[in-house]
Amino acid sequence: MGEDGRIDYVELPGGDMVATKRFYEQAFGWAFTDYGPDYAAFDEGLDGGFNGHAADRAPMPLVILYADDLEAMADKVRAAGGEIIRGPYDFPGGRRFHFRDPSGNEMGVWSET
Repeated sequence: MGEDGRIDYVELPGGDMVATKRFYEQAFGWAFTDYGPDYAAFDEGLDGGFNGHAADRAPMPLVILYADDLEAMADKVRAAGGEIIRGPYDFPGGRRFHFRDPSGNEMGVWSET
């Protein structure tokens, strides 16, 4: 389980998932856990994954924080001046939302519940 408010996961844009996984396997020896044909997770020092689902992926790497209470964290993000741009929504493994900070950076927050 992650720690509330800490960086917990990095999601990278995928595309051709077979080629992407093959590259990281061959170049760096990474192993993957597939969550359907469009998502492959890795645990290589920092947990993360490649999102190949075109309608669902961010255009750049997406840093994802952890929250014990997703709704309470969304309220904190809004109160601090952030903008919720997606969610909260369910995904395999829990729930999450995306937000934009005052500098325009998109980040995500996830929770197991």
